[in-house]
Amino acid sequence: MHGLHLTADLQGCPAHAPAMTEREALRSRCLALVADAGLHAVGEVFHGFAPQGLTGVVLLAESHLAVHTWPELGAVTLDVYVCNVGADHTAGARRLLAALIDLFQPAQVLHQQLQRGDLRAPPLPT
Repeated sequence: MHGLHLTADLQGCPAHAPAMTEREALRSRCLALVADAGLHAVGEVFHGFAPQGLTGVVLLAESHLAVHTWPELGAVTLDVYVCNVGADHTAGARRLLAALIDLFQPAQVLHQQLQRGDLRAPPLPT
């Protein structure tokens, strides 16, 4: 296994934007952005919380996308993971994360990146 795991913590997002509060709005945008990034959705779950907030997960042929919204805080967390076995999906993962950040229009973004499954790395101590 070898992959790229990208995360972004967003602050200062417009609280009443449809993707923050409406399950179907978040679902349709996520699926469209996955396709636009050249990735392939193979499953999905989107859930709305009372009184507010959403969680969405898109299972990708390449791995997954997870989105969590907190409208009351103007916050969103994004998680994009792609396996790069057989093909390099790095560019698609980066395009997807950038498009999602644009969707939520945050005032602040904290990006993190993790290379996963590098078999050349020394094993962790037990």
